[in-house]
Amino acid sequence: MTMNITPIEVGKYLVSPLAKQQGKGRYAASVSIRSGRGSGTHDRVLRFTGIFDSAAAAVHYATEHAMDWIHERSLPVCA
Repeated sequence: MTMNITPIEVGKYLVSPLAKQQGKGRYAASVSIRSGRGSGTHDRVLRFTGIFDSAAAAVHYATEHAMDWIHERSLPVCA
């Protein structure tokens, strides 16, 4: 069983966290971070090695890591 959450728009990114059942009561987390439109669309998928006790915990973890990834890219580059 896979639990998709409604995608979240964050600036130019669309964040889609996912929890996939890995056995009785255990879940793996992943997230898609999409940017662009049409033929210029870029989709980065992050899969995490941790196993979680609930789908909600897996989705929370994936969402937090996506937000961190986006934040890192929005910081100004120091010369």
